[in-house]
Amino acid sequence: MALNQSYDLFFIFIFNLSLLFSLLPFSFSQTVADAPSPAADTCNGIFLSYAYTSGTKLKPTDPKHQPYRFESVLTVLNNGDEKLKSWRAFVGFKNDEYLVSASNAVLADGTSLPANVGNGTVFAGYPMTDLKTAIETAGDLNQIQVQVKLLGTQFGVAAPSVPLPETIHLANDGFLCPKPSLQGKSEMQVCCTKDPKFKTNVTVEDEFLPRQSGDLTIMYDVTRTYDSNYWAQVTISNHNPLGRLDNWKLSFDWMRDEFIYTMKGAYPYVVDSSDCIFGPQGQHYRDLDFGNVLNCERRPTIIDLPLTKANDTTMGMIPKCCRNGTILPPTMDPSKSSSVFQMQVFKMPPDLNRSELSPPQNWKINGTLNPNYKCGPPVRVSPSQFPDPSGLPSNTTVVASWQVVCNITRPKNASPKCCVSFSAYFNESVVPCPTCACGCPRNSANTCRANATAVLVPPEALLVPFENRTAITRAWADLKHFTVPNPMPCGDNCGVSINWHLYSDFSRGWSARITIFNWDETAFPDWFAAVQLNKATPGFQKMYSFNGTALELNGVNNTIFMQGLPGLNYIVAETDAANPQKDPRVPGKQQTVISFTKKTTPSINIAAGDGFPSKVFFNGEECALPSMLPTNSGNRKGSTTVISILIAVLVFMLVQQ
Repeated sequence: MALNQSYDLFFIFIFNLSLLFSLLPFSFSQTVADAPSPAADTCNGIFLSYAYTSGTKLKPTDPKHQPYRFESVLTVLNNGDEKLKSWRAFVGFKNDEYLVSASNAVLADGTSLPANVGNGTVFAGYPMTDLKTAIETAGDLNQIQVQVKLLGTQFGVAAPSVPLPETIHLANDGFLCPKPSLQGKSEMQVCCTKDPKFKTNVTVEDEFLPRQSGDLTIMYDVTRTYDSNYWAQVTISNHNPLGRLDNWKLSFDWMRDEFIYTMKGAYPYVVDSSDCIFGPQGQHYRDLDFGNVLNCERRPTIIDLPLTKANDTTMGMIPKCCRNGTILPPTMDPSKSSSVFQMQVFKMPPDLNRSELSPPQNWKINGTLNPNYKCGPPVRVSPSQFPDPSGLPSNTTVVASWQVVCNITRPKNASPKCCVSFSAYFNESVVPCPTCACGCPRNSANTCRANATAVLVPPEALLVPFENRTAITRAWADLKHFTVPNPMPCGDNCGVSINWHLYSDFSRGWSARITIFNWDETAFPDWFAAVQLNKATPGFQKMYSFNGTALELNGVNNTIFMQGLPGLNYIVAETDAANPQKDPRVPGKQQTVISFTKKTTPSINIAAGDGFPSKVFFNGEECALPSMLPTNSGNRKGSTTVISILIAVLVFMLVQQ
């Protein structure tokens, strides 16, 4: 009896064991990349496909803008004979898609998920940035193919219709992609091949991609590495002759639970280790004193240190650090066109190996009253070299380097941060900054008109804040018989305004006066401005109170760069008047006259528009321009007009009382 029971138990064990082994291939297959579409067999380049897999209706119910969940898979397969380095793929979303997650990729413009991608977006590979060839991998799909599983919300496309994108194509340079073809109703495919006309200085044998140019670049150099942590040096370099950052803030996403232990040359905007203490980091590093940890946020924000910390042995002592967040254009001061800091980064399993290095993703940098930058993903480049710290005539190579390229962009519907007014010697009125040039408050409908054209004002009105111009503007309108809407147009709401005034025009030359007003509570040290004059710049001669230089941008000589004289390159903030109870606040102000010759521009017509700039920049930010120019219809009448307007203002104020 006991023997029979033993046989029964033995056969049961063998049966269960065989059942387990029968399931093992299925379990292992889940880690292997899915086989590509049969259509990929005919592609001898880079094969891309976008397959819609599922979707469901979401709440709330809205017949005009109904949301639906969608799940899709983007596949990129290298069927070519060369490694595809730093792959990028464009998906032309068109249904107001809101992307919640994407596996094996990040958004190439540095935007963190979730994000709106309804106008299309470019995906960049992460963590696998390069796709090898079938030749060097014996056709291993895990090395030659990447599949990006997308999850998000789209609007308006209900079953049985399928929310496919408008198009898909490879975004890497040097490839030609035809119009995608449909495979059934739920899949889109395209085969991109190398462009025979594309010229590059990169050879197949190059291990790394070459460094790219951009308005601003960020280098992430690993200088020392250990099993559990490493030191990285971050270098922010400005290359745009009109670009600038003030009080810069740099942010990025840690993708593998890293955290910042200590820093030199910069500091986290928030010092907080609570996410580590209550997270997996605290479980792994049980003996680490997290009271000394600087930041455990998944997306930290880094700020520069003040000048007083430059020689601090604990926080400073890093060349090009501690400049209070100011990065100047190289045209202004090359020695101040970059900023550097170092940080010690702790890693988490399974990356506890000194060779396992992964840079943060989704970089973003901005400043106050500065251009907007869009940053691409980090791209592995050849290791940087630095002069030997001992002073020997040799270079020290870092462990690994990544480059982030950022370019100046103007986001859709973004408001400028400065504006321009125009005036001329032949017209007594000033064409003011546009209404709501820098935005308008939402609750302004009852107090002013946001869509009304700005009313012409006398020159004296430029010297007082907008909220104090009503009386003088109405009096001027009565005197000049201008129509004034009721309510009045809203103000420009700009922290900085610039007046460009045609000062004189004669047979052999002409002159202009530029005045910069600071209506903000923040002063502007080391400020600069630039104007683009499409026809007049070749005749530029001299500035009398600023330093001025003619610049050639993109091969065109049409820009004049200006900054304050040494010791005077500072625009103070808006301040109270001598009698704050009675008088309006006073803006910070800088002014100069600019002279031009007509010898090199004999056909120029100053009054008709050639004497007015087509673009104006302040600290790198492009300013809003008026929609019209001063005309010759407004005749000057000397001091009698000034007396008339003062009388008119007095009468207006008496009537109001």
